[in-house]
Amino acid sequence: MKVPNRIQPLVEDGLIDEVISRLMSGKEATVYVVRCGDKIRCAKVYKDAAQRSFKNAVQYQEGRKVKNSRRSRAMEKGSKYGRSQQEAAWHNTEVDALKKLLEAGVRVPETFGCIDGVLLMELITDEDGHVAPRLDDVTMDAAQAIEDHQVMMQYIVRMLSVGLIHGDLSEFNVLVDEYGPVIIDLPQVVDASGNNNAQWMLTRDVDKITDYYARFAPDLKQTKYAKEIWALYQSGDLTADSELTGLFVEDETNANVDDVLAEIQAAIAEEESRLERIKAANEDDD
Repeated sequence: MKVPNRIQPLVEDGLIDEVISRLMSGKEATVYVVRCGDKIRCAKVYKDAAQRSFKNAVQYQEGRKVKNSRRSRAMEKGSKYGRSQQEAAWHNTEVDALKKLLEAGVRVPETFGCIDGVLLMELITDEDGHVAPRLDDVTMDAAQAIEDHQVMMQYIVRMLSVGLIHGDLSEFNVLVDEYGPVIIDLPQVVDASGNNNAQWMLTRDVDKITDYYARFAPDLKQTKYAKEIWALYQSGDLTADSELTGLFVEDETNANVDDVLAEIQAAIAEEESRLERIKAANEDDD
């Protein structure tokens, strides 16, 4: 096929030898199957900000840190240089996250560099060498669903143990090869410690994945993994190898409103009494 304009510089530099086909086009990028020497890989070509349809990007970027102060100021001002740096940061966030998660034991594609908005990475294939299907295109029995769901919950734990939340996890962002699930698409990855929406996003990720596997194993709908994982994270007890049960006992202890009001009123009365004593003491001095 004809080489896309964005990929042409990589062909000229010898990083890509052939563009075989277009694999898919999503809300933030178009992905192509390419040949690099004797290796078949994929090239993810990020769309410009004006073309991306990813909603509420700022919500995901909250808490991300930019080390270079000049770059940070430019990004805040929205200058041409700042916008270019924002785009580079959007691309590099996914590269950094993929590397970090691979080291943490999460199955994600291996990366081979990001040049001018084109990310070269591993092509996930099935046992016959064909492009691996998305989870949405896979059916399974209940036993397999429970097993793969457990794997996904462990991946979510490992992500959070290194401070990351996918933020857009669903059956459309997971591939399935002969060894099981592989998580993809992380440009919107969330900094768990710096984002005020972290708990909500983690819960949404867990619930979407659980809802999908529950199509084949309905009992999964009764689990409470999101609350269990977040409670472990908040208490500082979450590790990459934390064992989950799917159980969580809600704290149903409600404050007694009358008691609280009584305490407030008592405090007000005590303060008023203190002020009266000070006033009386001042009058005696006079």
